[in-house]
Amino acid sequence: MEAVLLIAVGAVVVVALVVGLLLWQRRPSPSLDDSAAAETPTRSVLGSAIRRALGSGIDESSWSQIEAALLAADVGVQATEDIMSAVRDSHPETVDEAKSAIRSAMRAELLDADRGLDLSGSPSTMLVVGVNGTGKTTTIAKLAKRLRDEGRTVVLGAADTFRAAAGEQLQAWGDRVGVQVVRGQEGGDPASVAYDTVDSARARGTDIAIIDTAGRLHGKKNLMAELQKIHRVSGGDQVSEVLLVLDATAGQNGLAQVREFSTAIPISGIVLTKLDGTARGGIVVAVERSLGVPVKLVGVGEKVEDLAEFDPDDFVDSIME
Repeated sequence: MEAVLLIAVGAVVVVALVVGLLLWQRRPSPSLDDSAAAETPTRSVLGSAIRRALGSGIDESSWSQIEAALLAADVGVQATEDIMSAVRDSHPETVDEAKSAIRSAMRAELLDADRGLDLSGSPSTMLVVGVNGTGKTTTIAKLAKRLRDEGRTVVLGAADTFRAAAGEQLQAWGDRVGVQVVRGQEGGDPASVAYDTVDSARARGTDIAIIDTAGRLHGKKNLMAELQKIHRVSGGDQVSEVLLVLDATAGQNGLAQVREFSTAIPISGIVLTKLDGTARGGIVVAVERSLGVPVKLVGVGEKVEDLAEFDPDDFVDSIME
């Protein structure tokens, strides 16, 4: 009798575990409505550090802690010094005044630039550049989806011909978001693919051509020359946007990437990815302060809808919440 009871209890436990596992696997993914919440981990880390530093009032220790928090968030040495100098010079007497001074100083470090995408030209041509692993191809898919939802027609160009299966990956995304993909042979001339993409868009009357480019190490001279050729055959000065996809966790290496790419082709904007899972979103300040290139879009999640316009006021406010 006891053996039968033990078997029955064991069976119930197994069934419960299986049901629990199935329910866990079917848990809902973050939706587009969750995008603002997805940004919270990035920004609240710095905000929490600032609140802790000011928790017991304003003193020299508070300033030291805030300075350390800004540096840890990749705001950058010079920008951090300027922020702290501006805050001290305002002589805040209360915690609220100190927070307001920090907010104003951080906002002053961000560019007052046009952060909208330039969609001029017929077709409007965008080059998307960046090193491997930054989420470049996924960003292109998100951008294509965003533009399609706005009623525009889009074609993608798979000009990253040297990375294994890069064309297949972009084709899969193109099929998913419902846009045409122009491809060449693996290992073929990427500039030829770029040219064919723009030519196809022009012939079909497509509004926008988005070209994926090679994402190998940015320091390689031949790859920079390759990008220059792609830029030239895609229209040169007529290219509407050159967007650099930058991983928010890259830190100072991210600044080096922007500098290297900027020496080869004119970067018009930054798309910052992985902003939803890092405490280092201060790289926004470092990029804009050091290089004068505006952050235009941010990736705030893994879903194809999770690409948001960057708003500097919202960004700073979220940090301080």
